[in-house]
Amino acid sequence: MGKYRYIKETFQREYATRSPEYRKRLTEWNKQPTAIRVDRPTNLARARELGYRARQGLLVVRVRVRRGKRKRKKPDLGRKPAKAGRFYSTGKSLQRIAEERANKRYPNCEVLNSYWVGETGQNKYFEVLLYDPAHASNRNLPKQRGRSYRGLTSSGKRGRR
Repeated sequence: MGKYRYIKETFQREYATRSPEYRKRLTEWNKQPTAIRVDRPTNLARARELGYRARQGLLVVRVRVRRGKRKRKKPDLGRKPAKAGRFYSTGKSLQRIAEERANKRYPNCEVLNSYWVGETGQNKYFEVLLYDPAHASNRNLPKQRGRSYRGLTSSGKRGRR
């Protein structure tokens, strides 16, 4: 077995057993901002599967997304009883929302891909791989602008089926 297979199995085991390291990591992430740049991926095996390489012009951002449906503000005016709901489905996956938030935070970059890294009862955490299209080392990556907003990433394509 190669080293990335060991990394993958370790990551899966940590989640399955809810190891103390995993829980400690989640409590730390919960205190951090919603979108934060990280030095290196948490799950290196998955990141490399999706195109991550340790080079300039490629960055990793961890994004926290609240689980469940989107809560709207309480209605303050009259409306039909059928339209009085407060929880609406966004029609997008939480992973796609995480990609859009990361792209909003780093507008000069484009989303390459993203993957799940953890979840609590209230939040889900994704790591989003972003690249700078102007950087010389990223010449072979897609030249599309606004990939995450137009559903051109893997999770976006899944949601457009």
